[in-house]
Amino acid sequence: MKVDNAPRTAIPAPPPRQASTWLILGGLLALIVASFASLPLQWSAFFTREAIDSASEFLAGFAPPDTAPAFLAKTLVAFWETLAMSAIGTILAALVAMPLALAGAGRMGRTARAVTRLVLNVLRSIPELVWAAVLLVLAGLGPLAGTLALAAHTAGVLGRLFADALENIEPHAEQSLRTNGARPLAAFLYATLPQALPQMLSYTLYRWENNIRAAAVLGVVGAGGLGQMLKYHLSLFQMPSAATVVIAMLVLVALVDAASYALRRALTR
Repeated sequence: MKVDNAPRTAIPAPPPRQASTWLILGGLLALIVASFASLPLQWSAFFTREAIDSASEFLAGFAPPDTAPAFLAKTLVAFWETLAMSAIGTILAALVAMPLALAGAGRMGRTARAVTRLVLNVLRSIPELVWAAVLLVLAGLGPLAGTLALAAHTAGVLGRLFADALENIEPHAEQSLRTNGARPLAAFLYATLPQALPQMLSYTLYRWENNIRAAAVLGVVGAGGLGQMLKYHLSLFQMPSAATVVIAMLVLVALVDAASYALRRALTR
């Protein structure tokens, strides 16, 4: 039996923390404490008997959901409208994000990278509801404004994610093809893009999941779909009808989450 008498190397001590790290952590902690101290959070009022009774009465109004055939057919139309808004908005965003990502990854020079990154920051810093409010003035009420609002915000998010994915790819394969005489576009399509494509598809599917939820919310400002139905029935205190719409939203989110998960698994194997 062979005995290993080689000396064992001790685990090196962790590197010392810099003073700036402790200052940042202390500043974040102070900000959290100040946030709680500055807000008048009346936790005791939230759990009073009167608040609990009011919440129970409100929730009881949602039961039972409205199951009239005519209303279910109307809800199904809004269901597909919300799904279509999210799908088309995500597809448009991905198509716009790809060329922006090429410039944002520095493939067209430093100036183009800085300008494109600024554009992407503007696109994604404006929430979907604000985009929808602006586009409703241009396109009017309906799903078109909601679809364009989703596309505008998501293009900023996907453009940034796609650019980061392209920047993180090892350049050796593309450089090798270009050294051997391949054109820049061909080298990119055959070397860099196939490495980044699974990650980019995963990002796109994840944003589709988010856009399903956002599309349901955009209806509140008149952008169509389930959200518009929910706002209408809640404003009239038609709680059973609102409960049916909420259930449809939950079913839609669950179906899209399951489909997106299955597609990501299939594409990243």
